[in-house]
Amino acid sequence: MEMRCYRRQLGISYKDHTTNEEVRRRVENAIGPHVDLLTIVRQRKLKRYGHITRSSGLAKTIMQGTVNGGRRRERQKKRWDDNIREWTGFELRNTLRKAEDREEWKAVVRRSSAAP
Repeated sequence: MEMRCYRRQLGISYKDHTTNEEVRRRVENAIGPHVDLLTIVRQRKLKRYGHITRSSGLAKTIMQGTVNGGRRRERQKKRWDDNIREWTGFELRNTLRKAEDREEWKAVVRRSSAAP
């Protein structure tokens, strides 16, 4: 999605056979160094996860899946905790423990956001 927006803004058609690396280089020349969209989403999602984990509200109950009620017939292909595990490299119980300490969780977010 991001590359499609860049190509449209720069007026580059897919018929031009311009590589994504070339498009990224042109964008960087036009606007300077920037953070890609996926990194921003990853940072915000990890920060929100830490915030919710430290709280004691309804959002925490829902995220941990401890809400009473029926199950849906189909489940999502990828859940929040799947992304958290993938991005941090920790098991869910370890992420819950690390998120309790705010400074440690900030370090985890920085490390995870720096990874490609």
